[in-house]
Amino acid sequence: MKNILIGGAWPYANGSLHIGHIAALLPGDIIARYHRAIGNRVFYVSGSDCHGTPVAIRAKQEGKTPGAVSDFYHAQFVDVFSKLGFSYDLYTKTSDRLHIKYVQEFHRKLYEGGYIHERTVKQAFCQSCNKVLTDRLIVGKCPACGAATRGDQCDACNEVLDVDTVVDAKCSECGSSLAFGETTQLYLEISKLTSELTEYLNDHKKWRKNAIAFTKRYIDEGLRDRAITRDLDWGIDVPKAGYENKKIYIWAENVLGYLSASAILCAERNIPFVELFGADAGPGAGGNAGANANARHYYVHGKDNIPFHTIILPSLLLAHGGGFCGGFHLPDDIISSEYLTLERRKISTSQNWAVWARDII
Repeated sequence: MKNILIGGAWPYANGSLHIGHIAALLPGDIIARYHRAIGNRVFYVSGSDCHGTPVAIRAKQEGKTPGAVSDFYHAQFVDVFSKLGFSYDLYTKTSDRLHIKYVQEFHRKLYEGGYIHERTVKQAFCQSCNKVLTDRLIVGKCPACGAATRGDQCDACNEVLDVDTVVDAKCSECGSSLAFGETTQLYLEISKLTSELTEYLNDHKKWRKNAIAFTKRYIDEGLRDRAITRDLDWGIDVPKAGYENKKIYIWAENVLGYLSASAILCAERNIPFVELFGADAGPGAGGNAGANANARHYYVHGKDNIPFHTIILPSLLLAHGGGFCGGFHLPDDIISSEYLTLERRKISTSQNWAVWARDII
């Protein structure tokens, strides 16, 4: 009997689920049902992504607190997934106290390793709104492809962006041009893991073509270190002295939800966590050798989530574990679906362009 993790992407709790979400996540339920049917031990987990700028923006639009908004949509997600028949073993949320505790403990250990450094960087500020801006609070043009984009990631080419690289950057709320100052953030030194991530990619030739192509592009272009803290009011507090007014970057905490949710299930089932997430022998072993050859992990999401599951998550796991041994099992299978479109436009919650799941059940 094998231990099977299926991690469904965590939808932002900033609006209702749409058919794009369902199409991307449905393969996870099929995989879970298959492995249960053949007698494997399944851990099918997911949850609502309750932090970051997407939720903060919706909260401002609705005149509510981010917590109230995320709790409302989380409850709606639970209802929709239940009515559609999704068979999650645990569907939780990133604002859950157990997730927050797990993430903060993970990051404390991460800071002790050799892959985190402080860096002084540019900080965007809207003088009209009198607020610091980051991620989706910024709009402009992608420096890589020229498409209209938000400040965190370009939907057209999947480029992961920094605030000072967005062309013609403006405030997403009022449209004003930005002023720039300086701030200090913690950075994950992904560049130090280039050889490990290259070997890891080369050992996974059966990933979907889009996952292989995007991940290879990021590596070939030169992996960039990524900020894992943000100047925001809403999110998980950074557990480090001097960073009391900052939050953990959502993509440095939401992907850890696969671990926090699995830890909860393991405790409920009285199964040692190491049997599911214990260390691999290394990327070259395919994530299925050495100390934990009896586990297999599937990650199911849309293609915009590819870099966060093939670069960010493995980097966090490797950096925390201090290398291949004594760390965590790395993702085995990346199930990354293409975008669904509606009248040739990408379906989008934030742009209110979708066929909503609750309207078809």
